Amino acid sequence: MNKLEIAKPDDWHLHLRDGAVLEAVAPHSAAHFARAIIMPNLVPPVVTTTDAIAYRERIMAALPGDTGFKPLMTLYLTEATEPADVEAGFRDGVITAVKLYPAGATTNSQSGVRDIEKVMPVLERMADIGLPLCVHGEVTDSEIDIFDREAVFIERVLSPLRKRLPELKIVMEHITTKDGVDFARSQDERVGATITTHHLIINRNAILAGGIRPHYYCLPVAKRELHRLALREAATSGEARFFLGTDSAPHLDPLKESACGCAGVFSAPNTMACLAHVFEEEDALDKLEAFTSLNGPAFYGLTPNRERITLIREDEPVDYPSGVMAGSDRITVFDPMFPLHWRVAE
Repeated sequence: MNKLEIAKPDDWHLHLRDGAVLEAVAPHSAAHFARAIIMPNLVPPVVTTTDAIAYRERIMAALPGDTGFKPLMTLYLTEATEPADVEAGFRDGVITAVKLYPAGATTNSQSGVRDIEKVMPVLERMADIGLPLCVHGEVTDSEIDIFDREAVFIERVLSPLRKRLPELKIVMEHITTKDGVDFARSQDERVGATITTHHLIINRNAILAGGIRPHYYCLPVAKRELHRLALREAATSGEARFFLGTDSAPHLDPLKESACGCAGVFSAPNTMACLAHVFEEEDALDKLEAFTSLNGPAFYGLTPNRERITLIREDEPVDYPSGVMAGSDRITVFDPMFPLHWRVAE
């Protein structure tokens, strides 16, 4: 197959940052995606509906004038979040989801949740009104190995929460383990799971074998090969519970290439080419549209995009930028470590 037409994709987990980085990266997501769930972990975080409105305005100002891209805003859940504000933001069409970060789990998550009991009133209100909870599914206990933190979160936090509040819609974001795949499959239709582009391609060897490669370091961290293969099987299965959330997370190179480098992979410019490569390898190009364009809208109660895009496979490798500039600093683009032959037709 050398050509594939699909409904225009959506990205159900995207970091756009702010300021110069926002201006540099937003057009790359808008080029290939119609909508995206926007992560709220700015400094300071997006914690109220008023914050979300202001951030949405900054995003729209950073986009090309002719774009049809729609940012779907989220609120950063804290132990001081007011249920009434969450409900008002949802009712007014400002917010599409609320994001749960365990405190200290990832970039700018220090204001996250330490005691889930303290946010139960918010979660109960969300269950009542049908507002989804997006979950960064890792525990942060120092005694738990970083490669086990997703599995332990499922056991300690997510499974009990599902039993306590089964009406709450939950997105297990950026799952990285077979444990995550299996748990998602064990639940009803109120649980969905996003899978990133890079976790379909890299395992932990990409970060650590032969030297430390900071541009493959992300959180949740890439795991063993058996987990990568489980993710590929899930993503290419066509099952409605699995959909794309790129977790494209730009950081300036000096912040990645440092003694304590930031976690995040910036994949927006070449994500669709990488995904077409993966699905082609798995003989599942017929399932790519479900993963990128259909399953996510269905979970969130939205209709698929009417606009369509065409993916074309070239005989010769397609050149993608190795980085983009944000002011005077560079942001490295994800390198899948193999030639990319697919491109989105202009």
